Amino acid sequence: MSPIKIPIEPFKIKSIETIRPTSREERAKILEEAGFNLFNIPAEKVFIDLLTDSGTSAMSDRQWAGLLSGDESYAGARSYFRFDKAVRNIFGFKHVIPTHQGRAAERILFSTKLEPGQQVPSNIHFDTTRANIEVRGAEAIDLVQDQAYDPDAKAPFKGNMDIGKLKAFIQKRDKEEIPLVMMTITNNSGGGQPVSLANIREASAVCREAGIPFFIDACRFAENAFFIKQREEAYSQKTVLEIAQEIFSYADGATMSAKKDALVNIGGFITLNDDSLAEKLRNNLIVTEGFPTYGGLAGRDLEAIAQGLDEVLEESYLEHRVGQVAYLWELMAEAGIPLYGPPGGHAVYILADRFLPHLPRDLFPGQALTVALYAESGVRAVEIGGVMFAQKDKETGEDIYPKLELVRLAIPRRVYTGAHLQHVAEGFKTIYQKKEMVQGVKIVYQAPQLRHFTARFELV
Repeated sequence: MSPIKIPIEPFKIKSIETIRPTSREERAKILEEAGFNLFNIPAEKVFIDLLTDSGTSAMSDRQWAGLLSGDESYAGARSYFRFDKAVRNIFGFKHVIPTHQGRAAERILFSTKLEPGQQVPSNIHFDTTRANIEVRGAEAIDLVQDQAYDPDAKAPFKGNMDIGKLKAFIQKRDKEEIPLVMMTITNNSGGGQPVSLANIREASAVCREAGIPFFIDACRFAENAFFIKQREEAYSQKTVLEIAQEIFSYADGATMSAKKDALVNIGGFITLNDDSLAEKLRNNLIVTEGFPTYGGLAGRDLEAIAQGLDEVLEESYLEHRVGQVAYLWELMAEAGIPLYGPPGGHAVYILADRFLPHLPRDLFPGQALTVALYAESGVRAVEIGGVMFAQKDKETGEDIYPKLELVRLAIPRRVYTGAHLQHVAEGFKTIYQKKEMVQGVKIVYQAPQLRHFTARFELV
């Protein structure tokens, strides 16, 4: 078997941050103090941090230069107009409304648009999107194609929405019950899998025929566009920018966490065409986020986003970005570790229930595996399974577990090298050899929403 090729970084390192490994004894104490929740561990006690790719990117020299030139005027700052131009160039919508991050964009959109009892279909909603819908008494509906729940299927676009399910869902309800349809690209909750342009076009046509607004959760739009270029033959000769522009031409608007594919540490926005809705969103924004031309962000952050939106479309960057994920996936697959496949755009997903078959779902094998990984190697990952996505049965109050029990290794953009990823893979190999010794966990504290952020556990 030929050796797995390490992707070469299309950049050189100009600044570093020291990371310090901890001892096994230190990590055992840290885990206990954190209630066996990786969110509660101080970052300085983490050797390699794969908790999230959100807001963890390394910014470029041009972005850092933008921080120094940012216009901090309260209203109508020069930096806003550069940001506005950069967003319009890709997304093409009339209105651009900055927010301090993606969940703020979701909150403002849903608090303006949703009423109790309404339903919002998507391929699969991620955690903050689902929470912002449910906290308003509405219901988040997942209509992804069935292949998304088959980790062994080799389909190129497993993030696709099931168009038949979407049509049937809309036909059974009054138009007023569905305030909008969301499409998440890439599909984070389902293995980071892309959505095809054909599927986006079909979903858009269904929504337009029904008179229902079609919005895109666009936080990883560039990665999704790169997969379209690679896997959808009709687009192989298109640029990533041209593909992205076509994606958004089929939508009525988008929300974005700029902390992903704008390569920054904070920021987000809503962009749309509807004049009336845009006015309501801006009024909502002023009350809770800030003036419409800064939306809770500093001018320097708007500059960094504008520059990041330009850099994220560079195909050398995207080739390396997707290549790093594939490299780690291949290292672990070679060791026999059960993985969700094929590799996605921003993370490697481990099938925790297959990795730890001795642990039942009510002992949360995904969470148990994140604890074991940190204890073994100082690597921080995140559970995407029963802790994050279990729903309460309305009659019995018991947990209804999601179909997939995953651990996600989200790779920050432009941060880690091949050697770091090798260390991650070695940690999993070691655990896999003694997997029967991994203990389950039980919840001893949980919040009513987004419990995975603050829950505390005990080992069982």
